Amino acid sequence: FQLQASGGGLVQPGGSLRLSCVASGFTLDRPAVGWFRRAPGKELEAVSCLSTNNDITHYPDFVKGRFTISTDKAKNTIYLQMNDLKPEDTAIYYCATELGLSSSYALCHRRPTTWGQGTQVTVSS
Repeated sequence: FQLQASGGGLVQPGGSLRLSCVASGFTLDRPAVGWFRRAPGKELEAVSCLSTNNDITHYPDFVKGRFTISTDKAKNTIYLQMNDLKPEDTAIYYCATELGLSSSYALCHRRPTTWGQGTQVTVSS
């Protein structure tokens, strides 16, 4: 099972980025999937999770209305659309899943077992 993330970069405050994460070895029709981030000097935190079997999402308050998680099942890809980015969104972003876990809420409140490599997002003027 593998996850391959991409799409990070440098963006100005207020800008947008879309991260992608291609899944291989499993299909996006059962497990919950999510995006997490680690900012310098801070703990790992969940930013968006999605139940792929019913499209129920979970977002922490600090990204609600700005971040959107979605999937393209034909491409077996998970996306994170990030709008109105702030300097405090600067972090390494990781996609993750836990096969056998279908709840987006549960995924966002635990440390998943399968991780993609990180992609750096820097928000700066």
